[in-house]
Amino acid sequence: SPDAGWVWVNHEYVSNNAPQVGAAPGGQHLTLARFLQHAGVLDLDVTRDSAWDQHAVDTYIESQREQVGASRIRIARSPGSGRWTLVRHLAARRFDATDATLLTLTGYTPVEPDHLDDGNPVPAPGVVTGITNDCSGATTPWGTVITAEENVQNSWGDFETGWRSNQFIVGDPVWGAGRQIDLASGGTALASASSEFGRTSVATRRHNRDLFGFVVEMDPGQPADRYYRSNRHEGDGTGHRKIGAMGRGPWENASFVVGPDYRLIPGSPVVVYAGHDRRNGRIFKFVSTHPYVCGMTRAEVRSLLDEGSLYIAHFEDLDVRTGLTRYDPANRDCDDTTAYSGVDTLIENCSRFTEGAPGTGRWVRLSIDNGTDPAPNALALGPGTTVGRALRDTHWNGIGGFPDDNTVLGALFTAAAKIGVSELNRPEDLEWNPISRRVFVALTKHGRKVGLKQDGTLAQAATGSTVETARRVDNVGSIWTIVESDSDRPADSLHFSFWPVWIGSQGDGPFDAANPDNLLIDRDGGLWFATDGNRGTNGTADALYYLDLDPARRNKAPGIAFPTRGKAFRIAAGPADSEATGPAFNSDMNTLFLSVQHPGENVDSEWPTSRQRSCP
Repeated sequence: SPDAGWVWVNHEYVSNNAPQVGAAPGGQHLTLARFLQHAGVLDLDVTRDSAWDQHAVDTYIESQREQVGASRIRIARSPGSGRWTLVRHLAARRFDATDATLLTLTGYTPVEPDHLDDGNPVPAPGVVTGITNDCSGATTPWGTVITAEENVQNSWGDFETGWRSNQFIVGDPVWGAGRQIDLASGGTALASASSEFGRTSVATRRHNRDLFGFVVEMDPGQPADRYYRSNRHEGDGTGHRKIGAMGRGPWENASFVVGPDYRLIPGSPVVVYAGHDRRNGRIFKFVSTHPYVCGMTRAEVRSLLDEGSLYIAHFEDLDVRTGLTRYDPANRDCDDTTAYSGVDTLIENCSRFTEGAPGTGRWVRLSIDNGTDPAPNALALGPGTTVGRALRDTHWNGIGGFPDDNTVLGALFTAAAKIGVSELNRPEDLEWNPISRRVFVALTKHGRKVGLKQDGTLAQAATGSTVETARRVDNVGSIWTIVESDSDRPADSLHFSFWPVWIGSQGDGPFDAANPDNLLIDRDGGLWFATDGNRGTNGTADALYYLDLDPARRNKAPGIAFPTRGKAFRIAAGPADSEATGPAFNSDMNTLFLSVQHPGENVDSEWPTSRQRSCP
């Protein structure tokens, strides 16, 4: 309502250096350690390196796992003062990375079943323990919450172990060409001993890494241990679940296609857009197998996410070097043929896409059974080769073969690289705008090497640890719009057009901003975005911005000076060295909520004890 509501808050990670045997923690990990010392959980001098033995590290890890996940709280506005406050007499709920939180993993079969933290079996087949590294998310049209598990490689280890930070794949026993990819081989399934949670010496507290990294649907009114019970399997459709049919990866958020009334479209499958927040990440579209039908119960609607088709966006005209532009030989700055020969060359932006001259792309169904769509890199490696054949081929693009779709879902980044899907500059938040019927996506930045050439083949020339490939230069990020070829039926649309609606900049002008992250579509279809990294790029605090995409708006509000179309103006700035996240309105749009994440992460901040306050 306008004056009360439930707030979902993700607890993504603890910043800075976690403790290790013989090494004291730093930054916010030290803050947590001091709290645990004060509470009597840790009986040691937490600042002394030698005090941290394996037992102390084990104890700390268990407490750290309780700190990440999410919370649901109730807030209300006082009729007298108009201030929003926490409603303490209504039950809040906490969800974390321990077995106090239980979920059902649907649509994906992990390497092996999970177990409880004490080593005992989970209470039912498919049940898994905990959520972690939860970043952004969504509210579903049926009243549950989506929370996306993002950088789980920090907590448990990277499941797709063949890739290195310079975006080349090594020929190890799992991923190399000439063999079938077996996710259970090579000892890569169990939590990495170097990961934050994997450092524990308590064997039962380690969990397989492919149990994390999912788009998660939480049923916030249910207890933390209420795992999902599908109505298709004699359940009541309540509880929490990980949507395995969308696959594994560093998910940032999800957005559901709804009509202008913000309801599901009758007769259409449920459509979910989401992206992988990593350099060279991709954008995905999930389409449920069965359509939504008016009159469905909440449990029946939820069951629609149990199965479906996963599509990946291939931006056909995209210049792989910049992520923003076409390659334009007439532009001297871009006329560098060495960019395609594998030389480590810094490539700047060339000619840009525009609304009048957009780029084009297609949705590729990511399945070994896809015998229709040609692989994006088929022209270079075998004209006419379909996606399914390319995925199964044990030598295609120098990567091993995928024996089944379950393996594809477990290694989406590798599957995308194998068939040559164009790389992007950290696609973070994606939002469906039900008013304009467009998708908006924030591409935060890049700055490192790419993994593919323009034709979708591996760009690597690897010898040992050395790889030569082009480096993508994008320090400022951008926001794009994606328009489906059939915007009234996104579930059926297989093609799209795209162009940037805003491009970040470096400078000290009133409209200079960079590194967009979370997006917000307001009730009128207006676009807002929060930044993550603007302080490092422009020296000014990360903040929330409104982006003017309506040139006619100036005529609707005479006397008010709006910036020109495509300009963003700042609404609220955060404290020092914090990320602005989670923008949201109450239902009548007269209160805007904004989260402050990790203030003072690397630069000192006294927030909130010393902050500027407005005069009475």
